Amino acid sequence: MLTSPLEPFYNAYIEAINSRSTLAPFVHDHVTHNGQRLTLAEYEALIEASFTSAPDIYFKVDKLLTASDSIAARIWFSCTPEKDFLGFQPTGKTVQFAEHVFYRVRDGRIEEVWSVLDTHAVAKQLAHTENGEVDGVERS
Repeated sequence: MLTSPLEPFYNAYIEAINSRSTLAPFVHDHVTHNGQRLTLAEYEALIEASFTSAPDIYFKVDKLLTASDSIAARIWFSCTPEKDFLGFQPTGKTVQFAEHVFYRVRDGRIEEVWSVLDTHAVAKQLAHTENGEVDGVERS
């Protein structure tokens, strides 16, 4: 199987995130994230917020596809939020969820990011009460 040059690039980018290193070698000085133009510092702060809320969060590449200037990935997370996390209060429970994310790379660095987090999975895992209700609604 042939490896695209973007595969090792992306794996190094994810390793930089997990080690909380600067993303400057991987991301342009300005990046568009879900339609919002951000500086590199703002983009790094967005990612850092995950570590602030859930210090044990780990970004694991589950699926990875690359083509010319594009990357598509499914990132798997398992973490125990200690502070407000994606709009949900911590319960002490560990949650597992996925992010589906697409990138456009220009001149060897990420320029655009489109990200969808499975916040429904997080809500279900954090909101369960002892009687099996989620947000006051019985689920089977």
